[in-house]
This record gives sequence, C-alpha cells and structure tokens, in this order.
Amino acid sequence: MPQFHSDGVDIAYLDEGAGDPILLIHGFASNKMINWMYPGWVDLLVKDGRRVIAIDNRGHGESSKFYDPEAYGAPVMAEDARNLLDHLGIDRTDVMGYSMGSRISAFLTLNHPDRIGRVIFGGLGYGMVGGVGDPEPIASALEAESLQDVPDRTGRAFRAFAEQTGSDRLALAACMRSSRQKISEADVGRIDRPVLVAVGTRDDIAGSPQKLADLMPDARVLEIPGRDHMVAVGDKVYKQGVLEFLAEVPA
Repeated sequence: MPQFHSDGVDIAYLDEGAGDPILLIHGFASNKMINWMYPGWVDLLVKDGRRVIAIDNRGHGESSKFYDPEAYGAPVMAEDARNLLDHLGIDRTDVMGYSMGSRISAFLTLNHPDRIGRVIFGGLGYGMVGGVGDPEPIASALEAESLQDVPDRTGRAFRAFAEQTGSDRLALAACMRSSRQKISEADVGRIDRPVLVAVGTRDDIAGSPQKLADLMPDARVLEIPGRDHMVAVGDKVYKQGVLEFLAEVPA
C-alpha cells in the first residue's frame, strides 16, 4: 500500500477507482482493510463509480506508531487526512468515518469546510458531543497481560478486536488516552454540509443518532436494524443507505 509523509509521520492509504472522490476514515483499533476493504465498502463504492481513498490513522494499520498520548487526538488525525487530500491533489471530497473516524471527519469538516462535500457519520451519534465514556478501562484493557485479565465488558471487546486485527496495543492505549478536544453542540451546528448519521439500533456506545442530527441544518438519520457498534459497519442496510444518500443528496 502507498504511503506519504504527513508532517513527518508515515501515513498509509489506499486509492482505488475513478470518479467523484470519497475519503474513508476508520474507527479506533481498526484500519483501512478491516473497516473498509474486507466488509466490501471499497468494491461497492468503486462499482458505484467513485474514487475511494481510505487512510490508516496514525497508530493504526501500516501508519507510524507512537506511544505518547500527545501524538494523537482527533484534530491531529484530521490534519493527516487533510494532508492526504493535498498529497493526492484532491480539492474537495465526500467523507465517511466510522466511530472515532466520524469524530475525525467532524474536525476535518469544521476546520476545512471548503474541502468537504457530503459527510457520513457512521457508528457515532450524540456521543460526538457528550463523549462515549471513560477511556481508561479500554486503555488498561489494551495494556493487560491477557484478555482473561480484563474485567470491563467494553474493554474486553476492544482488547479482543485489537488482537484480531494484529494491532499495536500499546500504541492504541496511547491513542485512547489522548486529549479529547470537545465538540460542542454549537460546533456541530456549524456543519452545514449534507450529513447522514448511521448508527446500529443495538449500539450502546454511539449515543443517539437523532439527537446529533437535530443539531445540524441538513442531516438525516439511518438506523441499522439489530446491529451493535462492532458489527454495524458491514451491514447491507448501512451500505444501501449510503449509496442512496450519495445518489439522492446533492453535494
């Protein structure tokens, strides 16, 4: 996979297809392959006539790893995404994030609104504003000697996922402990691009998708029936809803 330097950080990405671009930003402990390639998103969007760019966030996948929380944070990773657009000569793109990737997408849209057309926030509702809980149990779970040593249910889920993806668990723990710059309701209200908020109906991490959508002037909700946070990303209802959103809603 190709890489480029984002302010001295090696960032891996994929770039496939031709047509109107869409940038995909994966969730915490995932990567461009697990989040987007293996569930079929890349093929789906390429067949829909789009140029698909997917980034490995720093600390994830094939990108550079850091063990200091100061090296992370959604605003920092949003600048990596913006630098990737510059590297590829893309002036304007749609963007879809999942979970942490949605938060990164929000900062990218807020800080560089002229670069973004439509926005899809997957796996994150009002948790974007209110937060999604204490990060320490997840960070501690990633640092534990074994999965059996993790008592916290959410921590166990992320630890198991990190093991399945072969991730650098200590880099992920540092990322989880990074400073969480808040996005206020007023900030979200400044996102005036067309937005789709897509969350599983059994997702107990994301927060209310409708409550987030209500803050923005041009946002709608896609409920993904019967799916929780970990499995909604590959759901056919999610995919079909995104295709319809991109086809029906002008950028």
